[in-house]
Amino acid sequence: MSEVLSQSEIDALLQALSSGDVDVQEMKEVEESKKVKKYDFRNPQKIAKDQLRTLEIIHENLGRLFQTFLSGYLRTPVKASILSVDQIAYSEFSNAISNPAFLSIIDLQPLNGQILFDMSTNVIYAIIDRLLGGDGTKDQEIRSFTEIELSLLESIMHKVMPIIKEAWNNVVDLNPNLDKIESNPQFAQVVPDNETIALITMSLEVGSKEGMFNICIPYLVIEPILDKLSTRYWFSTTKNDLSENELNAIKNRVMNTRVYIKAELGSTFINVKDILSLQKGDVIRLDRSDNGKARIRIGSNIKFVGNIGTTNNKMAVKITNVVKDGDDKDE
Repeated sequence: MSEVLSQSEIDALLQALSSGDVDVQEMKEVEESKKVKKYDFRNPQKIAKDQLRTLEIIHENLGRLFQTFLSGYLRTPVKASILSVDQIAYSEFSNAISNPAFLSIIDLQPLNGQILFDMSTNVIYAIIDRLLGGDGTKDQEIRSFTEIELSLLESIMHKVMPIIKEAWNNVVDLNPNLDKIESNPQFAQVVPDNETIALITMSLEVGSKEGMFNICIPYLVIEPILDKLSTRYWFSTTKNDLSENELNAIKNRVMNTRVYIKAELGSTFINVKDILSLQKGDVIRLDRSDNGKARIRIGSNIKFVGNIGTTNNKMAVKITNVVKDGDDKDE
C-alpha cells in the first residue's frame, strides 16, 4: 500500500517542483529503477542469501578444523579465515585458476557430483618445504610438482576428508573421498562452464607464506539439500540432547578408565657423588616422619594417605584417609 501524503506535504512538493528544487525526470528515473532490475542470464542467482550464509558458517568451522590439523601436522602456525562467499558461473572461476595449480577433486557421497579445492601454489610450496625438513620461508619459482611432492600432498588431502565430514555434520552425513589431484586446470572440469557454483574464498597463512584457498561447490551438488542450508535449520540441529544410552556409554567409559597411581614413602635430595658411592646396606634418610604412612598420588596430586603392608606376599598400601581439596597435602 502506497504512503498517503498530507496536505502540507503535497503543498511542499508542488512548491519544490515549481521552484526547480525537484526534477520530474529524475523522479521518473528513480521510480523506474525501483521497478526494473537487470538480470544476468549468464550468472543466474540460484542460491539464496540465507543459504550462502549457512555455507559461510560451515566453512568457518572447516577453516578452524583445517588450521588446527595443519598446524600440528607441519609444526608451524597456520591461519585460515573466510574472505567471501558468493555464487558465480564456473567459467569465471576456472578462467582465474593459474597453471600450474594444486586442485583436489573430491566426491561428496551420498551427494551426486564433485567439489573442487584450489590452494595457492605459494602456500603449497611452503607446505612441501616443511614436509621435507625445511622451514617453509624460502621463495620458490613457479614449477610443476614432482611425483614425490604429489604423493606427499595426496597423503595430506586424504587426512582432510574427515575434517570435511565433521564440518558438514550438522547439515548432512557425508562420506567425502579424494578422487584425484590435478595441476592442470583443463583436466579439472567438474561442471559445464555456464553452471552456477558457490565459491568460498579463504585466506590461508602457513608460517610467513600467505595465499588463497578456494572451495568450489557446484549448485547441482547441493541442490538436493538446499532446504537444509538455512541458518534456522543449522541452529536447530547444533545442540542435540544426548540419549540415555549415550549417557550410559560415556559413564561406562569414564568408570572403566585406567588411572595410574603412585604410593610415596617420602623423598630426599642427595649429591651425585653420594649416589656413586652407595653400597649394599647403606641407608637413605627421607624427609618425612609419618609413622610409616604413605602418600598416594593420582597424577601430580595427593589424594589418599595409607598404611604400608603386604597382601599375598606383595607390597600393598591400605587407605586410611582421603585428602580433600583444601586439606594440607603434606599431612
